[in-house]
Amino acid sequence: MKKLKVGLVGVRRGSSYLSVFNNNPRTEIAAVCDLKHEPLVEIAKHYNLKDNMLFTDFYDFINADIDIVVLGTPIPFHAEETVAALESNKHVLSEVTASDTIEGCERILSAANRSKAKYMLAENCIYMHFCQQWKKYVDAGKLGPIYYAEADYVHEIRSLVIDPATDSPNWRAQRPPIHYCSHSLGPLLYLMDDYITKATCSGKNKTIIRDVGPGAIDMQVALYETAKGATIKVLRSSVATRKPALCTYGIYGKTGFLESGRQDYENIGLRYFEGEDSKGVNIVCSPRDYDAPKETLAGGHGSSEYYLVNDFLDSIEFNTRPVIDVIRGLEMTVPGIIAHEAAMERNVWKDVPVYR
Repeated sequence: MKKLKVGLVGVRRGSSYLSVFNNNPRTEIAAVCDLKHEPLVEIAKHYNLKDNMLFTDFYDFINADIDIVVLGTPIPFHAEETVAALESNKHVLSEVTASDTIEGCERILSAANRSKAKYMLAENCIYMHFCQQWKKYVDAGKLGPIYYAEADYVHEIRSLVIDPATDSPNWRAQRPPIHYCSHSLGPLLYLMDDYITKATCSGKNKTIIRDVGPGAIDMQVALYETAKGATIKVLRSSVATRKPALCTYGIYGKTGFLESGRQDYENIGLRYFEGEDSKGVNIVCSPRDYDAPKETLAGGHGSSEYYLVNDFLDSIEFNTRPVIDVIRGLEMTVPGIIAHEAAMERNVWKDVPVYR
């Protein structure tokens, strides 16, 4: 297979993927796009890119000689950019979440169904090393039928909600905490091989930072019901006081449970398998595969982005379904949108659209 040409839009977040694609023997960096020219100059120096490979206009960028579009732009742009790329038959690897509206999600689904190209949501938490280990336990039946799972994601990013230099709201000021749910729901739904059918949510107070929009909500807690009858709880905050940031998971079945720790991303969790463990056993929960070559760390977030990109490239090379295809991507996005609606409607239960 000839090398696939990769184009990145959105330098700030997306640039971590450049190093992964640059080091992959199946790809080469062919174009970079950003609203500001200055970051493009720095990227060009690092990757030896020519001036004609740098773009500040998205539609000029889409028409360039590229095979893959990596979306690292703010979420409100994802639907428009994804649809444009897919309609140009460019493969899309999109940062989370898929979109910030139901209408945007449905436009992405329609475009993906029409396109010859692949779409994959870059939900890197699924690829954290401990999650891959847990999947083997679940698939081996160690937990039995799963009836409950939970995730807490508390990441204080007040400076990204309100710019401290200008004291003006950022685009995240309009993103409710529970909208950013894929890092929580993604691994749980992946482990459970399930999807959400109903949602409710609580949380609309804004006492930590000033009210600049739903992104200032202190904390939101969603409850979900799944197609298999399990219950999932997700707790989310972008402003709550907690150091270090917390991203933790728990999953409970008839014959066992798995829990990650609450002390940073490298932590000690707990497991118990009935008939195998006499009591809870400490387990290492790490985003990094320490037995893998050092090049797996190129993208950050442990070794997750290396393996994510390889799965995405496999789906293109072998014409297979991406691990987090458009259906699964929406299943990790839409429940957050519906949950926020439920919170604003006095914590009612709402049906979640099913795309299967």
